[in-house]
Amino acid sequence: MTFKHCLLVVAVSSLCLGSAKAQSAKEAIEAANAEFVKAYNSNDAAGVASNYADDAAAFPPDMARVDGRQNIQKLWQGAIDMGISELTLTTLEVQESGNFAYESGTFSLKAPGKDSKLVDAAGKYVVVWKKAQDGSWKLYRDIWNSDPGK
Repeated sequence: MTFKHCLLVVAVSSLCLGSAKAQSAKEAIEAANAEFVKAYNSNDAAGVASNYADDAAAFPPDMARVDGRQNIQKLWQGAIDMGISELTLTTLEVQESGNFAYESGTFSLKAPGKDSKLVDAAGKYVVVWKKAQDGSWKLYRDIWNSDPGK
């Protein structure tokens, strides 16, 4: 292999590694959110919980902190059982720092209102993600609350 070929291989490798790093956290987190939403909207609380780290904690509005993946699964099963449906998540910002990243975004859903009729609801969230041993991102701290009704 000539010097020019070696230089070309190094340059192409650097470009590929650089672009993978640049897209890693945000794209991986958006993909994880898509899995979360798909599982939730399929009434699969275990699938939702699989997106959380074993030592995760959730901070639902007007409720006590919920620790651990198994308890978080129960939390989401409760929401599903209440009839909360049609969840969407929109990532607004992702910042990565080492093995952690934070995300802020918005959500919308349908929830039972008066006379059990479904009403639109929306809010915002902040999540701290933790990189797992396999390189995937897992929800580590999850807090959200609703926007005021219109």
